Amino acid sequence: MSANSFDARSTLRVGDESYEIFKLDKVEGSARLPYSLKVLLENLLRTEDGANITADHIRALGSWDSQAQPTQEIQFTPARVIMQDFTGVPCVVDLATMREAVKELGGDPAKINPLAPAELVIDHSVIADKFGTAEAFGQNVELEYGRNKERYQFLRWGQTAFDEFKVVPPGTGIVHQVNIEHLARTVMVRNGQAYPDTLVGTDSHTTMVNGLGVLGWGVGGIEAEAAMLGQPVSMLIPRVVGFKLTGELPAGTTATDLVLTITEMLRKHGVVGKFVEFYGEGVAATSLANRATIGNMSPEFGSTAAIFPIDGETLKYLKLTGRSEQQVALVEAYAKEQGLWLDPKAEPDFSEKLELDLSTVVPSIAGPKRPQDRIVLANAAEQFAQDVRNYVDDVDEAGKESFPASDAPAIAPNGAPSKPVTVTAPDGSTYEIDHGAVTVAAITSCTNTSNPYVMVAAALVAKKAVEKGLTRKPWVKTTLAPGSKVVTDYFDKAGLTPYLDKVGFNLVGYGCTTCIGNSGPLPEEVSKAVNDHDLAVTSVLSGNRNFEGRINPDVKMNYLASPPLVVAYALAGSMKVDITKDALGIDQDGNPVYLKDIWPSEAEVNDVVANAIGEDMFNKSYQDVFAGDAQWQALPIPTGNTFEWDPQSTYVRKPPYFEGMTMETTPVTDITGARVLAKLGDSVTTDHISPAGAIKADTPAGKYLTEHGVERRDFNSYGSRRGNHEVMIRGTFANIRLRNQIAPGTEGGYTRDFTQADGPVSFIYDASRNYIEQGIPLVVLAGKEYGSGSSRDWAAKGTALLGVKAVIAESYERIHRSNLIGMGVLPLQFPEGASAASLGLTGEETFSFTGVTELNEGRTPRTVKVTTDTGVEFDAVVRIDTPGEADYYRNGGIMQYVLRNLIRG
Repeated sequence: MSANSFDARSTLRVGDESYEIFKLDKVEGSARLPYSLKVLLENLLRTEDGANITADHIRALGSWDSQAQPTQEIQFTPARVIMQDFTGVPCVVDLATMREAVKELGGDPAKINPLAPAELVIDHSVIADKFGTAEAFGQNVELEYGRNKERYQFLRWGQTAFDEFKVVPPGTGIVHQVNIEHLARTVMVRNGQAYPDTLVGTDSHTTMVNGLGVLGWGVGGIEAEAAMLGQPVSMLIPRVVGFKLTGELPAGTTATDLVLTITEMLRKHGVVGKFVEFYGEGVAATSLANRATIGNMSPEFGSTAAIFPIDGETLKYLKLTGRSEQQVALVEAYAKEQGLWLDPKAEPDFSEKLELDLSTVVPSIAGPKRPQDRIVLANAAEQFAQDVRNYVDDVDEAGKESFPASDAPAIAPNGAPSKPVTVTAPDGSTYEIDHGAVTVAAITSCTNTSNPYVMVAAALVAKKAVEKGLTRKPWVKTTLAPGSKVVTDYFDKAGLTPYLDKVGFNLVGYGCTTCIGNSGPLPEEVSKAVNDHDLAVTSVLSGNRNFEGRINPDVKMNYLASPPLVVAYALAGSMKVDITKDALGIDQDGNPVYLKDIWPSEAEVNDVVANAIGEDMFNKSYQDVFAGDAQWQALPIPTGNTFEWDPQSTYVRKPPYFEGMTMETTPVTDITGARVLAKLGDSVTTDHISPAGAIKADTPAGKYLTEHGVERRDFNSYGSRRGNHEVMIRGTFANIRLRNQIAPGTEGGYTRDFTQADGPVSFIYDASRNYIEQGIPLVVLAGKEYGSGSSRDWAAKGTALLGVKAVIAESYERIHRSNLIGMGVLPLQFPEGASAASLGLTGEETFSFTGVTELNEGRTPRTVKVTTDTGVEFDAVVRIDTPGEADYYRNGGIMQYVLRNLIRG
């Protein structure tokens, strides 16, 4: 029950139903607040308890100073939690482990139960092994169940053992698309109350739901577990960046072009840790699908959230996707009653403002390794010719060419390095591939597969290409992985599926596939040619992430593009082709075919969308979404409220987080005698840190699986094995593109092991075991934007389990910094303007950190003193940013903090 200090409790009647609400206009200053802060204000009014959430917190939000730097901490209580299976399995593993820990500490295991609705969508496990045939989908599903049976059994057990926990089975859709199409409420109804739908999710692209007016963002699995167990999210009232939209998109451009433009603008402006809120008359002209596409990319430009207010477009989408008449009416009535309805002419109080005239957007792609690196499509071939040099001109320490003289690349007329290689296909035909060959073309990822306009445009490009006699180049692996079954339904209804099939974009699965590294292997002959000749080949995908080493181990350069451009590049077959003016192929009559010849008009796209998509499709797809098919229902599961761990399992194992834990906390200590595990550069992402992608046989993780009787063909991916800490520790910092500067000349999971004479190069995992055995704490040195990318809890869990006690970086992305604290790792920041290089740190030093013990006195030190055995000294900034985070650190981590509180409570 709310303390209701502001007399805000009221009643809202909608039709025959009455709901308790908390009126925002009872708080002075609320009317001028941005939409996102009004949602937070309602959250505080409803959850005010006089202790953690007080009248002073509510007043502080009502009197928010838009220009001030964030200092006021508040406790945000999300209405629900959403998970995908890669990050969700460890959450459920941890909950199951917590039940046992509670029992061992004398508590009631049943207390460990989600207190808010928690929904998990299995979408990250399907791999696009099979492609280009009508059987691809069925074959990939069979392979998925074969690889993931243990995980799926565990999740089915969780569905029965935990209250308020639901699972959307495999083969259904992508979590964020399922969220906007079905799970999102926009206005929540629970226990007679109506209030804004809010959430945290174990995937950074949770922000996609911001397009529906739902405030939520990605957190690590660690924070999500706490939220499920009723812990509020500790946060500072953020700065809010107002992004004004005017005008309309010009013909020939897509939502992808728009979002890549916005990503470039906001990453350049700097929005890390801030909310972004869209306003202005251009918002009203932006379809809900396009809003969701923009919201989805929030992690790529670095903001916490990227939200749109509620308006008529929101209601239209809710109705289209099968929400009840009462729900749609409630959303409208509630939003208007609370001042949450979009006024296109309003100028709320924002901390900063940007503006974009939509009519200035031009066709674009982004790459070759960061989503914010937008390239105007007309300049793409020229830019590739420059960028590819970074991937083929590697030199060794002596400055000599690292490839034999006989293999030295020639220079093509456009300036791009060239090394043509003849490949023989299984049918005996031959073709030539070179640097820049498009070896993966994937229509994938929630970013775009939720948007019917770009999906229909892709299908129409395929149709027109087929009618001209074109198809994909033989070296291109083409895949279609929609975010929900609705997509294939409207393709079928519009008669477009046969054309997609004809150019090779057969359905491979309903899941994330290529965007998260589940692209599957390239055809054997292509992979061999690429690796034997060290070709810098490319992928083009309609996703949101294109980081190094993420998409496919054979592919060095990755480009984000709209679905229709993905089809176009599959036809062209190379990034060297300027698809804005070069021919994509030759038609039946020998005439060149250009992009303009097969590009659909806006009217053609709109006509298909209007006639092929209806409410009935959504009702049919989601009518029994949690039940699953016969294969899911036939999975045998254990019973009981504690899990029966299988000691032979290589997928799900009981983690060691609570071993030796007592009810009393151990005092925080200073860190002495620490050695450097890794010295890293700028923009090291959680993809570089967290285990992801394929598991190689000669790595520590591969050796572990081999020792446990797993055949190489059954290794599966790191993501699928997130429930096994033994595999995950061995894959932490093991990304094939990681460059650890204390092991120069290496790429991948290598370091130097200073427990041995002369510090030989070693696997990071093997070195960490030696350090732990000798009681030596570890430290990581890093540059700017450390931990950017997905909200990967294993980036923090693996770091902690390797024995790392502190990280010193030039700057952090929000989620990873928070997750480090959640695992008991101290995040520190170099002094302003300083770096490892400027301080002369090589990574060979021994480090000590003093002043950390001030935390034992209930205070968080602003800085701690860092000294090395080489005489370097500096004051590192302590990046424990809130009192709540300090509590987590004192307890050894967020899970230990929650567990102790639940038992005491």
